[in-house]
Amino acid sequence: MNGKQKSGSGTAEMRALLLIVGLLFAGSAPALAASEADFKAAFATAEAAEKEAGQLRNQWTTTEAALAAAKKAAAAGDFDQAVASAKEAEALAKASIFQATSEKERWKDMEIR
Repeated sequence: MNGKQKSGSGTAEMRALLLIVGLLFAGSAPALAASEADFKAAFATAEAAEKEAGQLRNQWTTTEAALAAAKKAAAAGDFDQAVASAKEAEALAKASIFQATSEKERWKDMEIR
């Protein structure tokens, strides 16, 4: 196989990444009013994903902003928004993990000119 045959797979991976983020965002809308315990659980999950992204040296600033928004909403007592922001941060962190792991070897498939 030559590099030209693989060149379209990067687009497919980006679409997969966007699909994952979209599905995670779709599932982030709370069905019932969220509690402080719901926020703490969602925030802990998001922080764990962000820590994993950090170990891969691929943290996104948008993830940090979503975590900060979650803390701010929780401090204001808006746990619905806090949970939504924490789940958004989790989705972003997981997307950054996917990006880091999928691109770890993909650079070798690039055609050198």
